[in-house]
Order: sequence, then C-alpha cells, then structure tokens
Amino acid sequence: MRDLSPADRLLACADRALRTVFGRPTAGRPMPRPAGAAGAAGAAPLVEAERRLAAALMRVNHVGEVCAQALYDAQALATRDPALREHFAAAAREETDHLAWTGQRLQELGGRVSRLNPVWYAGAFGIGLVAGRLGDAASLGFLVETERQVEQHLASHLDRLPAGDAASRAIVAQMRDDEARHAQQAEGAGAAAMPAPARWLMRASAKLMTTTAHHV
Repeated sequence: MRDLSPADRLLACADRALRTVFGRPTAGRPMPRPAGAAGAAGAAPLVEAERRLAAALMRVNHVGEVCAQALYDAQALATRDPALREHFAAAAREETDHLAWTGQRLQELGGRVSRLNPVWYAGAFGIGLVAGRLGDAASLGFLVETERQVEQHLASHLDRLPAGDAASRAIVAQMRDDEARHAQQAEGAGAAAMPAPARWLMRASAKLMTTTAHHV
C-alpha cells in the first residue's frame, strides 16, 4: 500500500473488504493442529452440545478477525506514515491467517460464519478511521488496547472450549500468542495510553458484539 495513491488505496480497501466478508481467505501459515493422536484426527469426537458450543465460540473468533481486517485497513488508510502503514499491513496479514483458520475450523465443526459480518466489518472500519484520524500515537494506542482485550477474550475461550476439542484449542492458543505480540509491537512503535473511559467503551462494544455473534 506504500506506493499507491489515495484513490488506489481506497479501491484496495474495498477489494479486501469484499474478500474478507464474502470470500475465502488463504492463510500464509499452516493451520495450528494439536500434536499426537488428536492432531492426526484433526478433532476429537464431540457430542452434539459440545460441537454447538465450539462452533459458536469459533464463530465469535471469526467475527473478531473480520473486525481486525477492517480496523487494520482503516488505520493503514488514515496514517500518512509509510512505515506505520506497512506495520498495519504486516499485522493484517497475520490476522488473515486467523480469519482463514477460524473459517476452516467452523466448517469442520459444521458451523457457519455470522450473518452480520458485513455489519461488523463496516462498524470496525469506521472505528478504525476515527482512531487513525486522532493521530498515529492514538491509533497505535487503540491497537494495543484492542489486542490486549482480544488476548483476554481468547484466553477465556480456552477455558470455555470443550476439553476434547484439541483442534480448536490449538488455533485459539496460536491466535492469543499472535495478538500479544501485535500489542507489544504497537507499544514499541510509540503507542499512547488510552484514557479509561475509552477502554470501558471498547469493552462494552466488544461484549455486545461477542454476545450477538455467539448466536447470529
């Protein structure tokens, strides 16, 4: 995105939005799999209630990755710093892995993605643009807080996923580690601390999204 004109970057954002919401993203890294017998089978046998729970949790995680694509794209579009734009683009590429992994796991579980993905993407893109317009330090601070909250959310899913669902656990654990690294990288790039009211508002918005996506 570094050498593109503003108009070209807008077109590229529109293309990625369509691919994210309606396409089938391709991961650059192999999907994490558990070691041993569970890894060879791809997933431990789950009873129906466990399968439904795992699918709902992975749908929520998939929505989170749809939002991550929108946020990173919007923040990259808003900044005028080519190096920071590449920082956002590099993080987005790893988030694309997450998007592909959660989508594939949903298929394996017989689940579906959220019907509201276009809404989630549009809302996250708007929030990312607002964060970007506040300046690079504030935009990076927003990224740090987002990744920290996502890391906590993924850790809670490791507690909630069925004990026998080693396949989903392997994916979520890798995603958690990646999100923690993204937060550390953003801090190193000069992130400003977010005020407490903004953090609380982000948590409330995330709670609304995850609760809705669990079912819809």
